[in-house]
This record gives sequence, C-alpha cells and structure tokens, in this order.
Amino acid sequence: MPPSFLLSPINDAVFKMIFGDSHDIGHLTNFLKSALTIPPEDYEEVFLPDPHLMRDGWGDKLSILDVKLRTRSGKLVDIEIQLVDQPDLRERIVFYLAKMVTEQIGAGDPYRNIQRTICILITDFKLIVENTSYHNRYRLHDAASGSEFTDLLEVNTLELPKLPRNTDGSTLWDWMGFLKAKSKEEFVMLAEKNPEVKKAVAKLMTLTEDEQARMVADARDKMRWDIESRERAAVNKGREEGRVEGREEERRAFARKLLANGRPIEEIMEYTGLSREKIQSLLH
Repeated sequence: MPPSFLLSPINDAVFKMIFGDSHDIGHLTNFLKSALTIPPEDYEEVFLPDPHLMRDGWGDKLSILDVKLRTRSGKLVDIEIQLVDQPDLRERIVFYLAKMVTEQIGAGDPYRNIQRTICILITDFKLIVENTSYHNRYRLHDAASGSEFTDLLEVNTLELPKLPRNTDGSTLWDWMGFLKAKSKEEFVMLAEKNPEVKKAVAKLMTLTEDEQARMVADARDKMRWDIESRERAAVNKGREEGRVEGREEERRAFARKLLANGRPIEEIMEYTGLSREKIQSLLH
C-alpha cells in the first residue's frame, strides 16, 4: 500500500536524490535557470563531481549533503539546504566558497584559470533580515558606488519563509513553492502550473514509494533532531551551571565575551545570572 504522505523536498537527502542525480539532471538545470544569471547554453553540459549520496558516512556530526556541479564553461555551483539557523553560518559559507576557489589552481597555475564560483543557500528560516526578498544575490562590489569588482564570487540566498503566498510570475517561485510544499494538494497544484516542476513532483512520488529512500530520509531527520536535542541540552546545562555554580569573576568574564559578540543584555542576564547593572558596568 503506497504511503499517504510525500517526502519533504527540503530533507537534504531527498533534495540530493532529486537534484543530484547525474542520470536525470533536468530538474537541476531547470532549477538553476530560474535562480542564476548564467547563459542557457552553459547548462548543455553539467558535470556532477560528487554523485554519491552519503559521501561523508554516518558519523556523530551531521554531514552536509550539498549538490556540487560544474557547468559547460567551468563555472562551479554549490547548493546547500539549511533548516536551522547556525551562529556561524555566514562565515562557513564564505569559507566553503573560498575553498572552492583555491582548489581550482595549483602552485604555479595562472590566476586567470579561476572560474566563477557560486553558492546557493536555501534556508527554512529568515536569514536576511534587512529586506523581505526571498532571493538575494551577493557579489563583491563597492559599497559607495555600487560598482562591481568581480563576479567570480557569488552567494544566492533563497529563504522559504519569505516566499509570498501568491505567485510573482517567476519560475523561481514555482521551484520555491515545490520545496516549501507540505501536502499532496500543494504539490498537485504546482505540478499543474509548471510542467518542469511536474516532473520533479513525479520523481518525489517515486522516491516516496521507495522504501530505501524513505529510510534514508527518516535517518537524516532523526540524526538532525538528535543533534538539535543534544545542543539544546548543552545550552540549558550551561545556563544552569552559569547561574548556580559560576563564580562572580568567571561570570563577568563570560559576560564580557557575550557583550563583545553583540549579545543583548537580557540574554546575558539569563546566561550568567548577573544583574543588569553589573552587566552595564562592564561596558565602561
């Protein structure tokens, strides 16, 4: 009997099964065409250097199942899904992007060989608080004049919670709607609207009926929940130890670090047990 639900496309394992399949790259190329400003002919040849689903194994740390690809002209693209905000997420994205650049050339190779390197970060939370756009594109440019220094580095953020309820007429909205959909009715509606998304919905239905695919998706969800639970427990323990056992000077030192990191006073009060007056005195 087929399952009464559909797997979630934003489960990173399911996403990679749909968009990281080297034998069926149509979903990937159509999604990329909706998000990036790359000539269509560049997608005539797309190479996936990492076709294996579980390349990092099942360690204690939740490995990142991203989709990496190289276009016909050599452009490098990395697609990653993040369901929970992490304090160092932006720094990690910059590090990975820089690593993708440095890995392109060896000692003595000319810098002109460096190809355009693009990251697409899909989040199930609001990452960019400065605006309401669900798609933001970042490159190196002058903050005053807006002139671009180079397009070799690019970060695209796609934020699912910002997706408007009604379509804006773009194919990117259709693909974002596919990723955000929860019910069969939503998937069917999107499939009727966009023939390319319809193919992805069909692939999702096939995966949902595959027992092994469901097991992999469930395992990824369980591992993520377990890690989040352990992290919450560690934070709660740290708060309690900070309140009950921390000596005054140790709590002051911890408060200084939190202040230096820009944490709000109310949060520092909760973590350290110090009064507002004592924390404010550390500012002087």
